[in-house]
Amino acid sequence: MMTDNLLGIDVGGTKCAVIYGKQEGGNLRIVEKTKFATTDVNETIGRICSELRSMMSRNGLTASNTQAVGISCGGPLDSAKGIVMSPPNLPGWDQIPIVSIVEEQTGIRASLQNDANACALAEYMFGAGRGCRNMVFLTFGTGLGAGIVLDGRLYEGTNGNAGELGHIRLAPDGPIGYGKRGSFEGFCSGGGIAQLAQKCVAEAYEKGQAVDWCTPKDIPHITALMVAEAAKKGDALALQIFRTSSEYLGMGLSMVVDILNPDRIVIGSIYARNESLMRPIVESVMKREALAPANEVCRVVPAELGEQIGDYAALSLAADIQRRK
Repeated sequence: MMTDNLLGIDVGGTKCAVIYGKQEGGNLRIVEKTKFATTDVNETIGRICSELRSMMSRNGLTASNTQAVGISCGGPLDSAKGIVMSPPNLPGWDQIPIVSIVEEQTGIRASLQNDANACALAEYMFGAGRGCRNMVFLTFGTGLGAGIVLDGRLYEGTNGNAGELGHIRLAPDGPIGYGKRGSFEGFCSGGGIAQLAQKCVAEAYEKGQAVDWCTPKDIPHITALMVAEAAKKGDALALQIFRTSSEYLGMGLSMVVDILNPDRIVIGSIYARNESLMRPIVESVMKREALAPANEVCRVVPAELGEQIGDYAALSLAADIQRRK
């Protein structure tokens, strides 16, 4: 079986990683990974390049035996031109031509995508999306990022902005996400669940009701994890908060099913960790809201790659270059 050497770069607001992986058919194995802090833009880019060169040297990698380099980074960016365009979590990364920099340093073809798209490819190629044709991936972490794979190819839209599902408004009022009250991200993200919980807990105390898992002074510090832990113990208020998030998740996914007719929707982080709480409600709403023929062929499943998804995401971009040759 043919083995491909792949390199990946994961650029984050607080840390970066350079990864070396080997692809054998439908399997991807991470051979080596180096992590380091994200600092000044020039210093960080210099560190990325030096770590790439060192990793290649240690592993005998060259431009002739390494297929591609994948670069995963938070947006906005121009993937077609390979330019990072001032992401809010990367101060100073203004119009950085990261693809040409990496290609000049390594002599290897490189590809850039936002992290949600890269994660979508990772789950499609090596995770819960394997074997399907049309897949939608939702991060469901701190925010709600998304990536769309149609007919086996990442769908980016006209100028790379396809898949911003978190910006869809699901209600005229509600928690704020993606700068919009009542948005998909507002109801279906860690930040959104925390906002829902803060409101519900404050109202409970105003009514003279005690909340075992949160004191009044801790209301501003509520997290989605606190709510999930209480819900799993059977707390009625926490369960209601998760029910609200699950109902809106079902509504949002029904729109996705009606518009894109995917055969699989893969959801990470909070949904993956709390599937037993959320799935029955989500499925009930989708059965009611989505067109039956489209809903019947779509499976909603938790992401499989877990904490390693960032590593797989960067390497998947490299693997996708090779796949599309």
